Amino acid sequence: MNNLRLVIVGFGGMGNWHAANVRARVPGVEVYGAYDIRPEAREDARNKGLTVYESLEAVLADETVDLITIAVPNNFHKDIAIRALRAGKNVICEKPVTLNAAELEEIIAVRDETGKVFTVHQNRRWDRDFCIVKAAKEQGLLGQVYMVKSIVQGSRGAMYGWRGHKENGGGMLLDWGIHLLDQAMYLFDEKVVSADAHLQSMYTPGVDDNIHLFLRFESGCSYVMEMSTNCLINLPRWHVQGTEGTLQIDDWGCGGKLMKLKPNAEMKWSDDIVYTEAGPTRTMAPRPEYTMTELPLPDEHPDWTDYYKNVAGAIRGTEQLLVTPEQALRVMRVVDLMFKADAEGGARKCDI
Repeated sequence: MNNLRLVIVGFGGMGNWHAANVRARVPGVEVYGAYDIRPEAREDARNKGLTVYESLEAVLADETVDLITIAVPNNFHKDIAIRALRAGKNVICEKPVTLNAAELEEIIAVRDETGKVFTVHQNRRWDRDFCIVKAAKEQGLLGQVYMVKSIVQGSRGAMYGWRGHKENGGGMLLDWGIHLLDQAMYLFDEKVVSADAHLQSMYTPGVDDNIHLFLRFESGCSYVMEMSTNCLINLPRWHVQGTEGTLQIDDWGCGGKLMKLKPNAEMKWSDDIVYTEAGPTRTMAPRPEYTMTELPLPDEHPDWTDYYKNVAGAIRGTEQLLVTPEQALRVMRVVDLMFKADAEGGARKCDI
C-alpha cells in the first residue's frame, strides 16, 4: 500500500513537531512538504529535506498530496480547512479547531459536501497521566467518580508569541483549556449540564492567561480545571474522588497514589468530638488506616502515534475516526458558553 503524502501548512513550532515525529514514528505516512508565509520557515523546511511550496494555492493544486496538517494561528484554521477540503485533501487541524462553534459548523458542512476526512489534533487524549485516570474510572477502582480536579501550572508568566494576541485567537482557554476540556468530555461520555469560567488577564494584556473552568456533568460529577502561568508551588496534576477511593497524580512523571476503601471493613464513627491538628471536629475526623488499602496506579503506556495511525486508517477506510469533528463541536459549544459565563459573571445551564 502506498504511503499517504502529508504536507504541513504552518512550519513553526508545532509544524516542526509534526514533521519530526510523524517522519520518525508513523509508518505509512510520508512527510513530503511544507508551506509557510515566512521565508525563514520555508528555508527551515527546505533544510530538513522537505518539498517547499511557495503558496497555499500550490499545495492545494498538487494532486499527489493526500493529507494536510494545519498548524497556523487559530484565526486562519477555518478558511484553510475549507479550502483544503474543497481541493480534495484530507485535513488534520491543530486545536482549537476554530474560534467558535459556528465556524466549526461551517467546516463540518464542507466535510459532508466533499466526503473527505477532517479531524482535530487532540493528542493529549494519549497523555499517560490522563490515560491512568481514564483507566481507573473505567475499571471502577474509585466507585462513582463525583469530583475531578485537573491542574496545569507553569511559571513563564505571559502567553508566548501569537497566543498572546486576541486577533489570532490567543489566550489560555483556547490553548490549554481546549486540551483539558477535550479530556474531560472524553472521560465522561455524557451531557454537560452547566459550565462556568473565571478568566483572568494577569500578564498578557487582551487575552486570558490564568483561568479556572467548571463543568457539571449529567451524572452530577463536578469537574474543575485550573491553568496558571505564574505558579511557583505546583498543585498535583490530578485529584480524583469517588465513592470508593481517591486518586492523585502528582506531576507529568505520573508519580502518585490510589487509596481505596476495603470492602466490608467494619468500623463505627465515634459520636465524640475528635481533637486533631485542625482543632475539635467530628466531620473531618481521620479515617482509620485499616479501612483503606493502597493500590498501584493503572499501568498505562499510551502511544501518541496511534492518533496519526488512526487518521491514516480512516482515510483508507479501514478504521473509524477516533477524534471526530462532532466531538470537537461539543467542546467548542462549551467554550462559547464559558466566554459568555465569564463576561456576564455566572454559571450557565446547558444541555451539551
